[in-house]
Amino acid sequence: MSNVTPLRADQMRQAAGEAVTALKVLANEDRLLLMCQLSQQEMCVSELEEALDIRQPTLSQQLGVLRNEGVVATRRDGKRVYYRVADERLLAMLELMYQLYCPKE
Repeated sequence: MSNVTPLRADQMRQAAGEAVTALKVLANEDRLLLMCQLSQQEMCVSELEEALDIRQPTLSQQLGVLRNEGVVATRRDGKRVYYRVADERLLAMLELMYQLYCPKE
């Protein structure tokens, strides 16, 4: 980190606040699973339910949290709503977490 320009205290506080918000979003197992799945591809609710074995009420609740926090975006195609990760910073965090925690085959 020696090549990083030091931040002023107010900049550091703002950055820390944004990081804490992102970490809180990911600090729920179901939301983390959803974000990991959505980091791979855009999916609709029924596809997420099948892929992750999360029951629909819980799935809808957690997707609502992710939408409210602005970390997922939606796209409607007929009756289906597709979800994708909207925050590139979270994609980078998810990639790092994958490298650190997911088993290597």
